[in-house]
Amino acid sequence: QVQLVESGGGSVQAGGSLRLSCEASRYISSRYCMGWFRQAPGKEREGLAVRYSIGGATAYADSVKGRFTISQDNAKTTLFLQMRDLKPEDTAMYYCVADFYAAKCTMNGANFDYWGQGTQVTVSS
Repeated sequence: QVQLVESGGGSVQAGGSLRLSCEASRYISSRYCMGWFRQAPGKEREGLAVRYSIGGATAYADSVKGRFTISQDNAKTTLFLQMRDLKPEDTAMYYCVADFYAAKCTMNGANFDYWGQGTQVTVSS
């Protein structure tokens, strides 16, 4: 089993920044897709950003493109989501996800076998 643990959430004012972190208990394959999703109360789950271990390719949802950046540390142990210019509509629970042995990397939630418990982000106007 793999556990994903998110951290870094909190409360900020609009225009502020936060950096989320995700640590995996272990990596069971060198080929994986990891990313970030969020869900706000009463809204559908939304894929935000993904990163493929092969080549480091990334993809972003239009709603966060240019404001959020997904990355991984050189040791490949921690996944990050740098969030800038936060808006009240970014308020949600944010989840780290992982798909090991992934043949491709997309923001289809059904592909991800592992989900963290989530970290809350609240943006006030």
